[in-house]
Amino acid sequence: MVTKLKHYNPSAKDLVNDWQVLDATDQILGRFATQVAMLLMGKHKPEYVPHMLSGDFVVVINASQIKVTGLKAQKKIYKRYSQYPGTLKEIPYERMQERFPERIIEMAVKGMLPKNKLGRRMLKRLKVYAGPEHPHSAQVIGSDRRESREAEALAKAETAAAAAAIKKATAEKQAAKKAAATKAKAQADAIATEAVETPVKKAVAKKTPAKKATTKTAAAKKPAKKKAIAKKPAAKKATAAKKPAAKKTPAKKTPAKKTPANTSGDSGEN
Repeated sequence: MVTKLKHYNPSAKDLVNDWQVLDATDQILGRFATQVAMLLMGKHKPEYVPHMLSGDFVVVINASQIKVTGLKAQKKIYKRYSQYPGTLKEIPYERMQERFPERIIEMAVKGMLPKNKLGRRMLKRLKVYAGPEHPHSAQVIGSDRRESREAEALAKAETAAAAAAIKKATAEKQAAKKAAATKAKAQADAIATEAVETPVKKAVAKKTPAKKATTKTAAAKKPAKKKAIAKKPAAKKATAAKKPAAKKTPAKKTPAKKTPANTSGDSGEN
């Protein structure tokens, strides 16, 4: 089974750059330059990445006391040529050490750094001084105290986390106690209310049948009233039917008036 490892790719804020001070007194040029180049590139750190400035600042003192082996002091020559005819310049090692001892270490370290923009930025972090004094004492002291400051900050963070955990535990305990107290109080209140309400409920239960009977009688009487109201249209119909009968009675009286005339005729004939 093949396992894929995640590549380490830190950000610029994750990288820490310290200040290193190196003394070049009686040091061999090549070995000393390799040590400086390693510090500038940051290969001495576990968080080294080749595409970022993960190295440190390096301060070199006593550069005039650097040494070389063999006959290099007499035979080594530094050349400089601007590609224009007649501009080739050759400077022997002894003259360079007398006039510009800082350049000897700078050029040796430059040849060991990457030949790109990143290498030029690394070279700017190299500070070389011919004597034992340098103006970067504040930065060096700050980098020396960084570890102690980080340890103190870590200890403070741990104590703060422990205090927060204790505070949280106490708060949870208090909250649990309050919840238990409120629950017990609610149960006691419920029991008290039940003890008070039970006789009242029994008394109300005894009174409720009479009320229900009265409501039933009232409900039974209400339809009777509705029926009486419904009978009124029948009475109106009876009166309307009787009125035409009264009008027809005068028609019956007319034959009664004619009868006297017939009787008178009969009497004459007799």
